Amino acid sequence: MDAPAAVPKLSPMERIKTDILISGGGVAGLTAAAAFGTAGFNVICVDPAPPITERDAAGADLRTTAFLQPARDFLDRAGIWNKLAPHASPLQIMRIVDAGGETPEPRLTKDFNAADIGDLPFGWNLPNWLLRREMTARLAELPNVDFRPGTGTARVFTRSRQALVTLSDGTKVEAKMIIAADGRGSPVREALDIPVKTTRYGQKALAFAVTHPIPHENVSTEVHRSGGPFTLVPLPDRDGVPSSAIVWMEDGPEVARLAALPEADFNAEMTTRSCGLYGPLTLASQRTVWPIISQMAERMYGERTTLVAEAAHVVPPIGAQGLNMSLGDLRVLLNLAVEAPHLIGEVSMLESYHKARHSEVRARVAGVDLLNRTSQIEAQPLRDARAMGLNALYSVAPVRKTMIQLGLGARGR
Repeated sequence: MDAPAAVPKLSPMERIKTDILISGGGVAGLTAAAAFGTAGFNVICVDPAPPITERDAAGADLRTTAFLQPARDFLDRAGIWNKLAPHASPLQIMRIVDAGGETPEPRLTKDFNAADIGDLPFGWNLPNWLLRREMTARLAELPNVDFRPGTGTARVFTRSRQALVTLSDGTKVEAKMIIAADGRGSPVREALDIPVKTTRYGQKALAFAVTHPIPHENVSTEVHRSGGPFTLVPLPDRDGVPSSAIVWMEDGPEVARLAALPEADFNAEMTTRSCGLYGPLTLASQRTVWPIISQMAERMYGERTTLVAEAAHVVPPIGAQGLNMSLGDLRVLLNLAVEAPHLIGEVSMLESYHKARHSEVRARVAGVDLLNRTSQIEAQPLRDARAMGLNALYSVAPVRKTMIQLGLGARGR
């Protein structure tokens, strides 16, 4: 492919031609823009909300993302990983703790060590607000990527040869292909009338950061009791004190109660829920609340359009599957585009993308759904059965290794 040309920065109401219009400037959309821009395609990326790139700013996304090994490789290909690496916390061990007894104490612990399958960690953890900061910096380096924060997708009209998109500022865009990375309520998906199946669990998640006296030693820990997992993921030290990101899933009313607690009471409750594994936990950020659903689009493409990330699939935050599945979408899509750039947006390319991704994604959505339902169990006999099943399944070394490989998105290495 020839050297990329800069996308013209035209005023509103003018018409622009581009290879790819990306609707959505979240982590997946920004990654898509960087990946396709680095590969030499002309890209316009829009999002109605400018990215929040400071940890303590109002509305900041305080969740974190664990990038598994294949995702790290894709970010490197997009020219992003070198910006992220200095801020990343490696995840060497994934630990599952069952605390489903009469009292919130560990009664079964199973470790999955990345050393069982190779020399690299499972992955690397990064705060979402920082991802946005470094990804937008990457886009600024690419003359063929036009990132337009504060501008949304207003209307979509597709035909066999091109997609016609009207932006919220009146700009008209002719694109060979639209990448819909605009979230679980995707306006692009709705405009193309692509059905979705949604499962609601009655859960919400609290996301926040904490400090604690006992070092995490690069261990990501899921504590299962009832209501959903309590997950601690390593972060870099904060002011010289060990720090972790937490996603705490519970039934909706319980999350509302927890979110409203005075800080001292909240610290006490989350320390109890963590089984004191890292000592007393101290809140070190705002508390943010996120709804928990599973969702799957009936198909991952429409005319001149592909669905990626949460526009195509949503899973509860278990096992670091969400964004890593999204980057799997982008990896397949980019490979198809690079192999045959003249087929971008053509039916044959879109069908190849759907065929490569839909079955695998559907299986992973179903798997995470099962794990989440299991983690919600309230009845004591069922919690006991869960612990026995966990012990039986993960005590067998070949099974444990296979589960690790499947979690990484590969059947073998």
